[in-house]
Amino acid sequence: MVKFQIGDGRTLRFLKAGVGQPLILIHTIRTQLDYFEEAIPRLAQHYTVYAIDLPGHGYSSIDTNANYDEPYFRGAIVAFIEKYNLHNVTLVGESIGAVLALTVASSLPERIKAVVASNTYDYDTRYADGVRRGNFIANFILGHFAIPVLGAVFAKLENKLLLGIILRGGLQIRQWMPNQLLTEFNNTGFRKGYRYVERSTFAAWHSWSKARTLYSTVKAPVKLIYGQHDWSTLDERKRTAKELGDVKINTVANTGHFAFVDNPSKLIELVLAR
Repeated sequence: MVKFQIGDGRTLRFLKAGVGQPLILIHTIRTQLDYFEEAIPRLAQHYTVYAIDLPGHGYSSIDTNANYDEPYFRGAIVAFIEKYNLHNVTLVGESIGAVLALTVASSLPERIKAVVASNTYDYDTRYADGVRRGNFIANFILGHFAIPVLGAVFAKLENKLLLGIILRGGLQIRQWMPNQLLTEFNNTGFRKGYRYVERSTFAAWHSWSKARTLYSTVKAPVKLIYGQHDWSTLDERKRTAKELGDVKINTVANTGHFAFVDNPSKLIELVLAR
Protein backbone atom coordinates (compact mmCIF):
# COMPACT_ATOMS: atom_id res chain seq x y z
CA MET A 1 0.00 0.00 0.00
CA VAL A 2 1.13 3.52 -0.83
CA LYS A 3 -0.14 6.96 0.18
CA PHE A 4 -0.22 9.87 -2.25
CA GLN A 5 -0.16 13.53 -1.18
CA ILE A 6 -2.95 15.61 -2.73
CA GLY A 7 -2.10 18.89 -0.99
CA ASP A 8 -2.92 20.58 2.32
CA GLY A 9 -1.62 17.53 4.18
CA ARG A 10 -4.26 15.26 2.64
CA THR A 11 -3.34 11.77 1.43
CA LEU A 12 -4.92 9.00 -0.61
CA ARG A 13 -4.09 5.37 0.08
CA PHE A 14 -3.80 3.20 -3.01
CA LEU A 15 -2.67 -0.23 -4.10
CA LYS A 16 -0.73 -0.86 -7.30
CA ALA A 17 -0.52 -4.30 -8.89
CA GLY A 18 0.16 -5.91 -12.26
CA VAL A 19 1.64 -4.78 -15.55
CA GLY A 20 0.28 -3.17 -18.69
CA GLN A 21 -1.83 -0.10 -19.36
CA PRO A 22 -3.33 1.61 -16.30
CA LEU A 23 -6.72 0.68 -14.88
CA ILE A 24 -8.13 2.60 -11.92
CA LEU A 25 -10.72 1.02 -9.61
CA ILE A 26 -13.10 3.39 -7.80
CA HIS A 27 -15.22 2.01 -4.97
CA THR A 28 -18.66 2.78 -3.54
CA ILE A 29 -20.00 4.92 -0.70
CA ARG A 30 -18.94 3.57 2.73
CA THR A 31 -16.39 1.09 1.38
CA GLN A 32 -12.72 1.24 0.35
CA LEU A 33 -10.23 -0.29 -2.08
CA ASP A 34 -10.61 -3.70 -0.38
CA TYR A 35 -14.06 -3.76 -2.01
CA PHE A 36 -12.30 -5.02 -5.14
CA GLU A 37 -10.32 -7.78 -3.39
CA GLU A 38 -11.61 -10.47 -5.77
CA ALA A 39 -11.18 -8.37 -8.91
CA ILE A 40 -7.68 -6.98 -8.37
CA PRO A 41 -5.63 -10.20 -8.83
CA ARG A 42 -7.44 -11.13 -12.05
CA LEU A 43 -7.40 -7.66 -13.56
CA ALA A 44 -3.71 -7.31 -12.66
CA GLN A 45 -2.96 -10.10 -15.13
CA HIS A 46 -3.96 -7.70 -17.90
CA TYR A 47 -3.41 -4.17 -16.54
CA THR A 48 -1.43 -2.13 -14.08
CA VAL A 49 -4.21 -1.80 -11.52
CA TYR A 50 -4.52 1.18 -9.21
CA ALA A 51 -7.16 0.69 -6.50
CA ILE A 52 -7.78 3.93 -4.60
CA ASP A 53 -9.31 4.75 -1.22
CA LEU A 54 -11.47 7.78 -1.97
CA PRO A 55 -10.87 10.88 0.20
CA GLY A 56 -11.94 10.24 3.79
CA HIS A 57 -12.61 6.56 3.05
CA GLY A 58 -10.59 3.50 4.01
CA TYR A 59 -7.23 4.78 5.20
CA SER A 60 -7.05 7.96 3.17
CA SER A 61 -6.81 11.08 5.30
CA ILE A 62 -9.90 12.72 6.78
CA ASP A 63 -10.58 16.45 6.55
CA THR A 64 -13.58 17.41 8.69
CA ASN A 65 -13.69 20.84 7.06
CA ALA A 66 -14.20 19.43 3.57
CA ASN A 67 -17.44 19.10 1.68
CA TYR A 68 -17.48 15.50 0.46
CA ASP A 69 -19.39 16.06 -2.74
CA GLU A 70 -18.82 14.75 -6.25
CA PRO A 71 -16.48 17.58 -7.38
CA TYR A 72 -14.31 17.07 -4.27
CA PHE A 73 -13.85 13.35 -4.96
CA ARG A 74 -13.39 13.96 -8.68
CA GLY A 75 -10.65 16.49 -8.02
CA ALA A 76 -8.69 13.94 -5.98
CA ILE A 77 -8.78 11.33 -8.76
CA VAL A 78 -7.84 13.89 -11.39
CA ALA A 79 -4.89 14.93 -9.20
CA PHE A 80 -3.84 11.28 -8.86
CA ILE A 81 -3.88 10.69 -12.63
CA GLU A 82 -1.94 13.88 -13.30
CA LYS A 83 0.57 13.24 -10.50
CA TYR A 84 1.51 9.84 -11.93
CA ASN A 85 1.17 11.10 -15.52
CA LEU A 86 -1.14 8.25 -16.51
CA HIS A 87 -2.39 7.93 -20.09
CA ASN A 88 -4.62 5.40 -21.88
CA VAL A 89 -6.41 4.89 -18.58
CA THR A 90 -9.35 2.55 -18.15
CA LEU A 91 -11.60 3.79 -15.35
CA VAL A 92 -13.74 1.19 -13.57
CA GLY A 93 -16.18 2.30 -10.92
CA GLU A 94 -19.16 1.05 -8.96
CA SER A 95 -21.97 3.23 -7.52
CA ILE A 96 -20.51 6.68 -6.77
CA GLY A 97 -17.32 5.21 -8.20
CA ALA A 98 -19.12 4.79 -11.52
CA VAL A 99 -20.29 8.40 -11.44
CA LEU A 100 -16.71 9.49 -10.72
CA ALA A 101 -15.33 7.34 -13.52
CA LEU A 102 -17.61 9.20 -15.92
CA THR A 103 -16.96 12.71 -14.59
CA VAL A 104 -13.19 12.14 -14.48
CA ALA A 105 -13.39 10.95 -18.09
CA SER A 106 -15.20 14.20 -18.89
CA SER A 107 -12.48 16.21 -17.14
CA LEU A 108 -9.49 14.41 -18.69
CA PRO A 109 -10.61 13.28 -22.15
CA GLU A 110 -7.05 13.12 -23.50
CA ARG A 111 -5.96 10.64 -20.83
CA ILE A 112 -8.92 8.25 -20.62
CA LYS A 113 -9.12 5.26 -22.95
CA ALA A 114 -12.33 3.61 -21.69
CA VAL A 115 -14.88 3.69 -18.87
CA VAL A 116 -16.69 0.82 -17.19
CA ALA A 117 -19.54 2.23 -15.08
CA SER A 118 -21.40 -0.24 -12.89
CA ASN A 119 -24.61 0.71 -11.07
CA THR A 120 -24.16 4.47 -11.40
CA TYR A 121 -25.41 6.26 -8.28
CA ASP A 122 -26.82 9.32 -10.02
CA TYR A 123 -30.52 9.38 -9.17
CA ASP A 124 -30.90 10.56 -5.56
CA THR A 125 -33.78 12.96 -4.89
CA ARG A 126 -33.20 13.04 -1.12
CA TYR A 127 -30.56 12.16 1.47
CA ALA A 128 -29.17 8.63 0.81
CA ASP A 129 -32.11 7.89 -1.47
CA GLY A 130 -30.49 4.95 -3.26
CA VAL A 131 -29.14 3.13 -0.20
CA ARG A 132 -32.46 3.62 1.56
CA ARG A 133 -34.13 1.58 -1.18
CA GLY A 134 -32.19 -1.49 -0.04
CA ASN A 135 -34.27 -2.57 2.95
CA PHE A 136 -36.29 -1.29 5.90
CA ILE A 137 -33.29 -0.99 8.23
CA ALA A 138 -31.29 0.99 5.68
CA ASN A 139 -34.21 3.36 5.16
CA PHE A 140 -34.75 3.81 8.90
CA ILE A 141 -31.10 4.31 9.90
CA LEU A 142 -30.02 6.52 7.02
CA GLY A 143 -33.21 8.53 7.18
CA HIS A 144 -32.21 9.46 10.73
CA PHE A 145 -28.63 10.26 9.65
CA ALA A 146 -30.02 13.30 7.86
CA ILE A 147 -31.53 14.89 10.99
CA PRO A 148 -29.42 17.77 12.37
CA VAL A 149 -27.63 16.92 15.64
CA LEU A 150 -29.61 13.68 16.11
CA GLY A 151 -28.13 12.35 12.87
CA ALA A 152 -24.62 12.47 14.31
CA VAL A 153 -25.84 10.44 17.29
CA PHE A 154 -27.43 7.82 15.04
CA ALA A 155 -24.26 7.59 12.95
CA LYS A 156 -22.24 6.76 16.06
CA LEU A 157 -24.59 3.86 16.79
CA GLU A 158 -23.51 2.07 13.62
CA ASN A 159 -21.84 -1.26 14.36
CA LYS A 160 -20.84 -4.31 12.37
CA LEU A 161 -24.28 -5.93 12.55
CA LEU A 162 -26.15 -2.80 11.46
CA LEU A 163 -23.63 -2.10 8.71
CA GLY A 164 -24.00 -5.68 7.49
CA ILE A 165 -27.78 -5.38 7.37
CA ILE A 166 -27.59 -2.10 5.47
CA LEU A 167 -25.10 -3.50 2.95
CA ARG A 168 -27.21 -6.65 2.63
CA GLY A 169 -29.75 -4.45 0.86
CA GLY A 170 -27.36 -4.20 -2.08
CA LEU A 171 -26.72 -7.93 -2.49
CA GLN A 172 -28.74 -10.54 -4.35
CA ILE A 173 -26.61 -13.67 -4.81
CA ARG A 174 -24.73 -13.46 -1.55
CA GLN A 175 -26.74 -13.36 1.63
CA TRP A 176 -24.12 -11.30 3.46
CA MET A 177 -20.93 -9.37 2.87
CA PRO A 178 -17.90 -11.67 3.31
CA ASN A 179 -17.03 -11.49 7.00
CA GLN A 180 -13.43 -10.36 6.54
CA LEU A 181 -14.53 -7.60 4.17
CA LEU A 182 -17.34 -6.45 6.45
CA THR A 183 -14.94 -6.42 9.40
CA GLU A 184 -12.57 -4.16 7.47
CA PHE A 185 -15.39 -1.76 6.55
CA ASN A 186 -16.56 -1.73 10.15
CA ASN A 187 -13.07 -1.06 11.53
CA THR A 188 -12.47 1.97 9.32
CA GLY A 189 -15.80 3.38 10.47
CA PHE A 190 -14.28 4.00 13.89
CA ARG A 191 -11.50 6.26 12.61
CA LYS A 192 -11.68 9.76 14.05
CA GLY A 193 -13.83 11.93 11.79
CA TYR A 194 -15.15 9.07 9.68
CA ARG A 195 -18.80 9.61 10.65
CA TYR A 196 -18.49 13.18 9.41
CA VAL A 197 -17.24 11.88 6.05
CA GLU A 198 -20.05 9.34 5.82
CA ARG A 199 -22.80 11.85 6.55
CA SER A 200 -21.24 14.54 4.38
CA THR A 201 -21.04 12.18 1.39
CA PHE A 202 -24.72 11.31 1.73
CA ALA A 203 -25.66 14.95 2.38
CA ALA A 204 -24.13 15.89 -0.99
CA TRP A 205 -26.78 13.76 -2.74
CA HIS A 206 -27.64 16.59 -5.14
CA SER A 207 -24.06 16.61 -6.49
CA TRP A 208 -24.30 12.95 -7.57
CA SER A 209 -27.49 13.68 -9.53
CA LYS A 210 -26.04 16.90 -10.97
CA ALA A 211 -23.03 14.94 -12.23
CA ARG A 212 -25.21 13.59 -15.05
CA THR A 213 -24.88 16.96 -16.77
CA LEU A 214 -21.27 16.02 -17.59
CA TYR A 215 -22.06 12.65 -19.15
CA SER A 216 -22.70 14.04 -22.62
CA THR A 217 -19.11 15.35 -22.75
CA VAL A 218 -17.48 11.96 -22.14
CA LYS A 219 -15.39 11.10 -25.21
CA ALA A 220 -14.12 7.65 -24.23
CA PRO A 221 -16.22 4.58 -24.99
CA VAL A 222 -18.43 3.65 -22.04
CA LYS A 223 -19.58 0.22 -20.93
CA LEU A 224 -22.67 0.78 -18.76
CA ILE A 225 -23.57 -2.08 -16.41
CA TYR A 226 -26.45 -2.61 -14.01
CA GLY A 227 -27.20 -5.49 -11.69
CA GLN A 228 -30.69 -6.77 -12.41
CA HIS A 229 -31.62 -5.90 -8.81
CA ASP A 230 -29.72 -2.62 -8.54
CA TRP A 231 -31.48 0.11 -6.56
CA SER A 232 -32.03 2.23 -9.68
CA THR A 233 -35.30 1.99 -11.59
CA LEU A 234 -35.51 1.03 -15.26
CA ASP A 235 -36.36 4.61 -16.19
CA GLU A 236 -33.34 5.91 -14.25
CA ARG A 237 -31.09 3.47 -16.08
CA LYS A 238 -32.49 4.50 -19.45
CA ARG A 239 -32.00 8.17 -18.57
CA THR A 240 -28.32 7.61 -17.78
CA ALA A 241 -27.81 5.59 -20.97
CA LYS A 242 -29.44 8.37 -23.00
CA GLU A 243 -27.28 11.07 -21.40
CA LEU A 244 -24.22 9.01 -22.37
CA GLY A 245 -25.33 9.00 -26.01
CA ASP A 246 -27.74 6.06 -25.92
CA VAL A 247 -25.06 3.56 -24.94
CA LYS A 248 -26.02 -0.06 -24.53
CA ILE A 249 -27.14 -1.18 -21.07
CA ASN A 250 -25.51 -4.43 -19.93
CA THR A 251 -27.77 -6.09 -17.33
CA VAL A 252 -26.25 -8.73 -15.05
CA ALA A 253 -28.87 -11.25 -13.98
CA ASN A 254 -29.56 -12.01 -10.33
CA THR A 255 -27.11 -9.34 -9.13
CA GLY A 256 -27.56 -6.37 -6.79
CA HIS A 257 -25.98 -2.96 -6.34
CA PHE A 258 -22.66 -4.19 -4.94
CA ALA A 259 -21.97 -6.15 -8.09
CA PHE A 260 -18.19 -6.50 -7.71
CA VAL A 261 -18.85 -8.34 -4.42
CA ASP A 262 -22.12 -10.02 -5.38
CA ASN A 263 -21.03 -11.38 -8.77
CA PRO A 264 -17.31 -10.59 -9.22
CA SER A 265 -16.62 -13.13 -11.95
CA LYS A 266 -19.24 -11.65 -14.27
CA LEU A 267 -18.10 -8.10 -13.61
CA ILE A 268 -14.46 -9.02 -14.27
CA GLU A 269 -15.55 -10.72 -17.49
CA LEU A 270 -17.34 -7.56 -18.61
CA VAL A 271 -14.34 -5.36 -17.78
CA LEU A 272 -12.01 -7.57 -19.78
CA ALA A 273 -14.37 -8.06 -22.74
CA ARG A 274 -13.33 -6.06 -25.79
